[in-house]
Amino acid sequence: MRVRGRLTWGRRARAGAVVTALLAGVLPPAVVLAPGAATAGAAAGTPVCQVRDDRLREISGMVATDEGYVVINDGADDEARRRIFFLDQRCAVARTVSFPSRPRDTEDLAIGRDGTVWVADIGDNDRSRPTVGVWRLAPGAKQPVLHRMTYPDRPHDAEALLLDASGRPLIVTKGGSGTVFLYAPATALRSDVTTPLTALGQVTVPSTTTSNPFSFLGRGVITGAASAPDGRRVVLRSYADAFEYDVPDGDVVRALTTGTPRITPLPDEPQGESITYSRDGRSLLTVSESAGQPAGTRSTILRYPATASTATAAPSTESVDPVSPTAVRPAAGEIGGRAGRTWPLALGAGTLLFLLGLAGVLWWRHTARR
Repeated sequence: MRVRGRLTWGRRARAGAVVTALLAGVLPPAVVLAPGAATAGAAAGTPVCQVRDDRLREISGMVATDEGYVVINDGADDEARRRIFFLDQRCAVARTVSFPSRPRDTEDLAIGRDGTVWVADIGDNDRSRPTVGVWRLAPGAKQPVLHRMTYPDRPHDAEALLLDASGRPLIVTKGGSGTVFLYAPATALRSDVTTPLTALGQVTVPSTTTSNPFSFLGRGVITGAASAPDGRRVVLRSYADAFEYDVPDGDVVRALTTGTPRITPLPDEPQGESITYSRDGRSLLTVSESAGQPAGTRSTILRYPATASTATAAPSTESVDPVSPTAVRPAAGEIGGRAGRTWPLALGAGTLLFLLGLAGVLWWRHTARR
């Protein structure tokens, strides 16, 4: 979804995937016309530090550590960029860790309470991968270990990863209309077998009007996720906003599927796909890709105040078994469910023509300038 600059194959594929979703009806007219809770003109984040290493032009995942930050690129074609990068507090690269084999499409990071770094190799723009994976880098390990997984229904494009109270990875699909799905391993992960995933439920995030480079398209997809250091909050982000959920009892799935999020606008980030909490949990930190931006543009970590939490109970530390799919409860800001939205018949034809025209313009803008 890049307008200016040279487009890589991955970027053209992502642009095509969005347009395809639009034409297929994944993005309904309600996304275009429904009013939102967060508005354009919201305050921008405060710069923390600038990433100046040229290998980090497509940052798609980030976690904060006591020493600084860990980041990854988004499925870079260049071998030098296919690494796990450890940054100091000034955003300078302190060290890197290479993968023992080539990852497919790394999209997000999560960090366990023991310091284990989890890399989500879950991107699938064409929705054609037979398996996805997570790479697990234990503290002190020289290389990460790959764990392959397979969806129980069909391939999904995903860009967000969370860990539950037991350290189990949770995949959040990218979606398209503000509704996303949660999946987790059905059994313990092993490096020598492909582990089946199980569906845990779905989440509908609020509609907003926050300004972003992709207009309504950018508000309806989830591009990153993170857990607060104390485990009492989690956040999902789109290209436009951050949605924070309280996790008072350690049940991340229940928090996401039944909770009401608090919204922090992230206005006009060039291509915001990363989010994490600061180590003290008081701030949300984000970073955008800089590829395709004007010459000299560098990825900058931005700080936003985290919203006030109402959680009071400490999270459970006990292991939890996979849960059954949870019923959908739309979050605050939705005007009923998708099935409950009604539109005048006369408006329908005009809306369809508008969407078709917009899709054509978007596709031309993203493919003509490469």
